[in-house]
Amino acid sequence: MEMHYQIHIIGGGTAGIMTASSLLRKNPSLHVGIIEPSEKHCYQPAWTLVGAGTYNYEKTQRPMASVIPKNAEWTKDQAITIDPDKNSVTTINSSFTYEYLIVAPGLKLEASLVEGLPEAIDKGVVCSNYTNPNHTWNVIKNFKGGVALFTQPPKPYKCGGAPQKIMYLADDHFKKVDIKSKTKVVYATAADLVFSVKEIEETLYHVIDRKHINVKFNYELKKIESEKQIAWFALSTESKERNPITLELSKKDNLVGITYNMLHVVPPNVPPDFIKNSPIVDEAGWVDVDPHSLQHKKYANIFALGDVSNVPTSKTGAAIRKQAPVVVANIIRLIGLQKLSDKTYDGYSSCPFITGYGKMVLAEFDYSKKFIPDPKLKLMLIKDSSKEHWRLWILKKYVLPYLYWNKMLKGMEI
Repeated sequence: MEMHYQIHIIGGGTAGIMTASSLLRKNPSLHVGIIEPSEKHCYQPAWTLVGAGTYNYEKTQRPMASVIPKNAEWTKDQAITIDPDKNSVTTINSSFTYEYLIVAPGLKLEASLVEGLPEAIDKGVVCSNYTNPNHTWNVIKNFKGGVALFTQPPKPYKCGGAPQKIMYLADDHFKKVDIKSKTKVVYATAADLVFSVKEIEETLYHVIDRKHINVKFNYELKKIESEKQIAWFALSTESKERNPITLELSKKDNLVGITYNMLHVVPPNVPPDFIKNSPIVDEAGWVDVDPHSLQHKKYANIFALGDVSNVPTSKTGAAIRKQAPVVVANIIRLIGLQKLSDKTYDGYSSCPFITGYGKMVLAEFDYSKKFIPDPKLKLMLIKDSSKEHWRLWILKKYVLPYLYWNKMLKGMEI
């Protein structure tokens, strides 16, 4: 039998749960369904800390059943098709119709887009906080010196600062265990700058220079030879570097190879297959929504938020914190008055840049990449969050996880 929902949500991650909880908090009589195949819900922002040996991985996970709002109906299944013309969603085992659809399944890590990465990732000295932060910590703490290579793929990918944060923490650890003098830390990024918000970029360059990190810009990881421990990069004509060092480089097939002793990678991030193959996406495969209302550009009863949408801002939980209230207000207004609310999303996102153990910078910005620090930070006696501060580390390690589990996922605006 085909089930029908007033509001159907695809995804039980941050976006799906926060939106469902908020909708039901505002109107408990709404008939809300959630499709999510996972048994566990993860607080991924803490995985950087796990990878640096300063947070327990088990504490980043809770049973999915414990975060699904009690008035929502959970279908533990995988969505496989969306037919917006028929207002229907098909899963592996069922099919559903809806009045309103909220698309929030997150994105997919596609290691196969880098030759050799599927065979290498999470084995030996190749690690990734995106897939197995416990293995990252094992690699870092067993590192004895040599080249510590950290890579960043082309956008879009989850959490703009994550590829750098683990590098700064690893560098701190190398210093603490007295192997910094025999270590070369290299950051090979596909981008042409370290961050797009000017105030934050200036601070990060101070950190990079203080730590003597070699940054290679416009280096895109294309191939890994894990047996030889060589990472191969495609360089653009604009490629440049900061804090140059002597490295063992190889060349073949228009690629440049860097020999490493440990390698931290970010697998390419892509839309889930069922999204990419659906009629609701743009040319790049992301759900095509208005950047301010988050309403689909063609189908007025579909909204998308979180990592799967094509809004031009960083894919972070902080962005979802500001997106969810907009989706909730718009759907409730559409149900009642058949028009959108006045609430809009301005592109807000934030990136907590951990720059070492006990230090953090907080990048908060909008679509224009303007630095917009939260006024509430002054209550924590933080005058300038674009500068490193120990209180921001406390915020990251203790305050934000508490707010996530006890406020955000329960639909409270913070």
